[in-house]
Amino acid sequence: MVDTPVRTSTRDVARRLPALTVWLVLAFVAVWVLFLAEGTSAGPAVDDPGRFVVTLLDALTFAGLLFVVASGFTLIFGLMRTVNMAHGSLFLLAGFTAIAIQQSMVGKTTNIAPEDVSIWSWIGPLLLAAALVAVLGVVMHQVFLRWNQGQELRQALITIAISVILADQMLRQFGGLAKTMVWPGAVSHFVELFGERYATSRLFMLAVALVVGVALWLWLTRTRMGMVIRAGVDDEGMVRALGINATLVFAVTFFVGAFLAGVGGVMGASFAGAATGSDGTWLLNSLVVVIIGGLGSIKGAVAGSLLYGTVVAFSPAYLPSQYTFYSVIFSFALLALVLAVRPYGLFGRPA
Repeated sequence: MVDTPVRTSTRDVARRLPALTVWLVLAFVAVWVLFLAEGTSAGPAVDDPGRFVVTLLDALTFAGLLFVVASGFTLIFGLMRTVNMAHGSLFLLAGFTAIAIQQSMVGKTTNIAPEDVSIWSWIGPLLLAAALVAVLGVVMHQVFLRWNQGQELRQALITIAISVILADQMLRQFGGLAKTMVWPGAVSHFVELFGERYATSRLFMLAVALVVGVALWLWLTRTRMGMVIRAGVDDEGMVRALGINATLVFAVTFFVGAFLAGVGGVMGASFAGAATGSDGTWLLNSLVVVIIGGLGSIKGAVAGSLLYGTVVAFSPAYLPSQYTFYSVIFSFALLALVLAVRPYGLFGRPA
């Protein structure tokens, strides 16, 4: 039986409807932000370009932090199909550890000013703390997870148990009060943009994220190990069939993924502080980013971070003032829109 032209046309319209809806939503948002946003805290962009530029930079800098954290999560899942639910705990542990190392290097535990912190007093703790949680991640994989390869639910439950244990130990060791990693004095200034002041520390955070992103891209595309990992993402069975040491590849992947969680944890502790319970928040942030971008895709982590960071920054700034408390809903609206068009995420593929 041959479809009639009318039936075929109706089917085509139904298939294109989700994408058309997304483009209409994007067009409305652009017009709203540029011309119609009266009664919002930022105002129309054409009337107040300074607030728009500041909000855009907020989106980009937060997206940089999201990318660093989420790229480690999606790297581990992409090759190993392990949903590491302890990722947020590694993030928080690195933050607390870096704060303790920085305090030891500066020689003060309280009232640390940016002028007391050199570039090395920030980068050194970052590298040491990230390396510590990376080694912990490898131990966690080798002891608890490698024996359950391919059993995603069991691995998720194991990593949830590990995250609970780590949370209790961090509460015992570091206490329940929030702590802050202090930015170096060299980057703790303000610049003026279109009449608005903006913290250079956030621009420094974005620069660090860009360096991490470039280094990760070079490693994945220009080294043999990176190429093996990308091949494993595409066809793990073929990688094993070629006689490649999968155990070593998995260990290196987990090391890099946990290291990225640690780098993100130190950046997050500098950006918003480290507090007991925030590990769950950052695990959720990572999940949202990789669901939007597609599990196992670094390009997806970039796209997901940019989209999520934009929604988080622009929603409270460009919603009517009396409705800003609804801004959190837009994160889930973003998820719904993306998954309506791309069920596996923007760059994801079926497992």
